Amino acid sequence: MRVVVVGATGNVGTSLVRALAGATEVDSILGIARRLPSLEVPRTEWATADIVDADLVPLFTGADAVVHLAWAIQPSRDLNELWRINVHGSDRVFRAVAEAGVPTLVYASSVGTYSPGPKDRRVDESWPTDGVPTSFYARHKAEVERRLDRFERERPDTRVVRLRPGLIFKREAATGIRRLFAGPFFPSIVLRGGRAPIVPSIPGLRFQAVHSDDVAQAYKLAVLGDARGAFNVAAEPVLDPPALAKILRAPLVPLGRRSARLLVEAAWRLRLQPTPPGWLDLALSVPLMDVGRARSELGWEPQHGADEALRELVAGMGESAGERTPPLDPTTGGPARVRELLTGVGQKSGE
Repeated sequence: MRVVVVGATGNVGTSLVRALAGATEVDSILGIARRLPSLEVPRTEWATADIVDADLVPLFTGADAVVHLAWAIQPSRDLNELWRINVHGSDRVFRAVAEAGVPTLVYASSVGTYSPGPKDRRVDESWPTDGVPTSFYARHKAEVERRLDRFERERPDTRVVRLRPGLIFKREAATGIRRLFAGPFFPSIVLRGGRAPIVPSIPGLRFQAVHSDDVAQAYKLAVLGDARGAFNVAAEPVLDPPALAKILRAPLVPLGRRSARLLVEAAWRLRLQPTPPGWLDLALSVPLMDVGRARSELGWEPQHGADEALRELVAGMGESAGERTPPLDPTTGGPARVRELLTGVGQKSGE
């Protein structure tokens, strides 16, 4: 079996190529990214391509499965560019899969595709997928799912799987995640030792997470099996302010939802950090997911708890941990994070 992974050098992609390399059913892997990594994985070759304008058909021809992971979080202040990458780029991946005659397409969706939902019970994959209107990430994920629906209708012989994971963490992604969401002014030293100074106790803040390696296993099972459709992917426990305070060994500080949003928005407008307030809206709105279908139909079971994954990430942030691929490399920001500052803190991509 030959598998092509689009977006193979990021948080999930690096875990996935290793997982696929360990599968006896997989003969070869092609990892596609915008820049070549200095990463060596058995039976894996690399190619550079931008999904926005590259000819993807030759890269996909002869593949038994294409896994589409590529997605942009930055430049968060340029929504046209993000739409071009995320929505238009995904559309081009889907069309290239069809033209190349690839029999299996696996797409990286997200909990963010779901409409606002309950925090006191779990929802299955039938929950509406219209996203959270104030979040560009959610709008883009929802739009790509609609385009994937159309792809499935037009090509019923292509097996399509979409995974909808919660937040995805691992130690090696720490610097990349800090750069994308906290920006150059965030002092990593405050998380030294895996501790945080405070945890804001925001009403309704309950979310799910999963370790990157466990998500990679779900993708591997989707590639190797015969399942179709959507699958929620998350680990226990649900993370809420008391759980976060325990994990991060930090005191809880009460903070209202409106105050929290105003603080995030002020920091965003002052260009102190690259994360617009829609991300907070997303965290407070998306439902908790039931992962029973992934367990029963994919045979998936997480090997790490959500608390363990978060501890890894936070400890990695305190140590400026990363991996030698362009999106995750700690040196990408340059000395004193100068390169990150030159991006305008969300104005343009620093990748």
